[in-house]
Amino acid sequence: QVQLLESGGGLVQPGGSLRLSCAASASIFSFDAISWTRQAPGKEREFVADIIKGGSTNYAGFVKGRFTISRDNAKNTVNLQMNSLKPEDTAVYYCNGLIMGSNYWGQGTQVTVSS
Repeated sequence: QVQLLESGGGLVQPGGSLRLSCAASASIFSFDAISWTRQAPGKEREFVADIIKGGSTNYAGFVKGRFTISRDNAKNTVNLQMNSLKPEDTAVYYCNGLIMGSNYWGQGTQVTVSS
């Protein structure tokens, strides 16, 4: 059973930064893709960013230029660096991994952007 564990969430002021990490129980290079999604209260879950096995990345339009997804080989994590945070970025952020045709989800980490 593959497990994913998110960390790094918290409370930050508008304009601030946070770095989320997704730790996997399997090698991150064994995943076909690892993505970050988020769900705000009362809203549907939405795609934020992903990194494909070969290293290419994709971003939702609303985070381009502010968020960066990357892999940390040494720590076996996929990270989401979030800069210039806005109140509308407030949500629970989830890590999702696709491996051998199966999707795995973490429990999520809360990000709150507020002054």
